[in-house]
Amino acid sequence: MSPGVYLASQSPRRLQLLEQWGVRCELLLADDQEDAESLEAALPGEAPAAYVQRVTSLKLAAALDRLRRRGLPPAPVLCADTTVALGRRILGKPQNAAEACAMLSDLSGREHRVLTAIAVGTLASLTTATGGSWSALSVSRVRFDALTPAQIRRYVASDEPMGKAGAYAIQGRAALWTTQIHGSYSGIMGLPARETAQVLAAAGVVLI
Repeated sequence: MSPGVYLASQSPRRLQLLEQWGVRCELLLADDQEDAESLEAALPGEAPAAYVQRVTSLKLAAALDRLRRRGLPPAPVLCADTTVALGRRILGKPQNAAEACAMLSDLSGREHRVLTAIAVGTLASLTTATGGSWSALSVSRVRFDALTPAQIRRYVASDEPMGKAGAYAIQGRAALWTTQIHGSYSGIMGLPARETAQVLAAAGVVLI
């Protein structure tokens, strides 16, 4: 039996959200020989919205090719990418504790944007110039309290910031200093509910 949706993401939060929404899904992760990390490299001067949508499109193309190569039962493939933006500056995943501390210091006491792009595609999009893929973009605004250096060091020591865009997880300890959210909470987590429902419905997967 084929899954309702293939999720081409290592994020446990995205899987958790889909399961919470009643979506039957199966992971479609990259092979060892695939350089998935290179897809997330930003281009010089690239705007955050253009960046996150381009990366998501690349992830979807790679995932659909993966589905075809493996000969798996056909089903829609869902990809997503999340980035944090401070103005036009893109804050990706920190490479180490020092970078995480620097990102959080920059976000301290300031409003920033969280952009999550999602895309759903089917194998038909590999063989047709139009049709077979759908996409959406969620943009939310978040403001933090002014953070002390000690707060930042303790948070980074918890290891929660690692692997997270902008060096924080809104569903984790970072919620303790979040003063304002305008937009999609699940989008800030990594998968905006409304937009996800819309693109999945376009692909024939109706959530409600």
